[in-house]
Amino acid sequence: MEFNPPPGWPKPPAGWVPPAGWEPDPSWPEPPAGWQLWLPETPPLTNDPERSNLSVSDEPEPDADGSEQSDRERLAALDTEVAALRARLSVNAAEPSPRESDLDILQDVGIYRYNHPLDTAAAYKERLDDISAETLQFIKSGKAIEKSELFTFNNSLAQGKKLSGDLSKLMLRAYNAEVDNALRALRAGNLARAKRRVEASRDAIARFAALMEMEISREYHSLRMRELELTSDWLMKKQEEREAERDRRAELREQAKVEQELAAERALLDKERAHLVNTLAALARQGQTNAELEARLLEIDDAIAFNDFRAANIRAGYVYVISNPGAFGPDVVKIGLTRRLEPRDRIAELSGAAVPFKFEVHALFFSEDAVTLENELHRHFSDRALNRINARKEFFFASPSEVREVLLDKVGDILEFNAEAEGIEFMQSLAEWPEHAQQLRLGPADGKRARGDHPVLP
Repeated sequence: MEFNPPPGWPKPPAGWVPPAGWEPDPSWPEPPAGWQLWLPETPPLTNDPERSNLSVSDEPEPDADGSEQSDRERLAALDTEVAALRARLSVNAAEPSPRESDLDILQDVGIYRYNHPLDTAAAYKERLDDISAETLQFIKSGKAIEKSELFTFNNSLAQGKKLSGDLSKLMLRAYNAEVDNALRALRAGNLARAKRRVEASRDAIARFAALMEMEISREYHSLRMRELELTSDWLMKKQEEREAERDRRAELREQAKVEQELAAERALLDKERAHLVNTLAALARQGQTNAELEARLLEIDDAIAFNDFRAANIRAGYVYVISNPGAFGPDVVKIGLTRRLEPRDRIAELSGAAVPFKFEVHALFFSEDAVTLENELHRHFSDRALNRINARKEFFFASPSEVREVLLDKVGDILEFNAEAEGIEFMQSLAEWPEHAQQLRLGPADGKRARGDHPVLP
């Protein structure tokens, strides 16, 4: 009898006979059901002259009922099915999952979905530090990569373990290098592609080391994938915090500018008031009065009171409604707030080099609680915001007339509101645009009118 080792057992030397009381190593896998440990010994082939003279056909003779032909047909059908399944598997492996496809689409249009929502970038950094500690623990404990402990080399289990251990270190190093490269190249918009790249690396390692039953452990792979997700979230949160800090600094600069304007105006008012008081006092000593100077003094006192109110009440200011048809098209408005003494100065700043044409002013409404009024207008048109991610951009798909109706509902009365945008610079420039640009912006008929083309009358 000849010993027949089950799969995963080391192969014994030829002629090996188990000693008395021998039992298999408990770490070896269980033999498959029905496995025969001992088989009849196969006799060696001999050079038999008689047999050598026999002609052996390369193909077996078919049975009378043609069963061999049917076996061949079934085998061919199975081969075809296996080839089709392999092709389908390769296609499915190459295609991203529906969730990844959706993430790619959202990221392509600038919409980011947090995988692990946290409040601050610092919270993400703490979570990443925890993952780094877990990663190190996985590697130290040897649980990062799974491999067979029964692989033999040169019929030696010890040599097989050494070779398997060395190769597992090499494979783990290759996998970690792929993850680290993905982390370094990671941006807030390419997480799905980075994850597919790491998945492909793990699959390749499992494929190349299949003989040793070696693969990156599912737990370790899940940990590194979570690290990718948290890193992407951390990068996006840092970007959001930088933008918020930039907006906060801009708001502080604007507030400082307003305070400087109020202080400068108060100094001028105090100076003029002192001059009027001295003049009226001199006239009074001479027994004279001046109604015009007294009226002007009352105006100065009112202006000083208003200045003090503005300085004490930071919620007071002007809510403005402006548009720029040349830059953003028709029926797009910006609804904002400024505390400037001259609100048109702020609008002039917005009309700087960043836009091709000046903003058109539709309304400048002073409110003692301009902050609340602005927020109410933003909430009313929130479903028509151009930027659905950053609410501080303040542009909305709405006509000036629509904003006017909402303003009337909020404040009851508006002294001045211009529903039409003159757009002088835009209209003058439009007439000089190339024909294809006019048609793209206005359409064929309006483009002809912009150029001044008119039909010839009979």
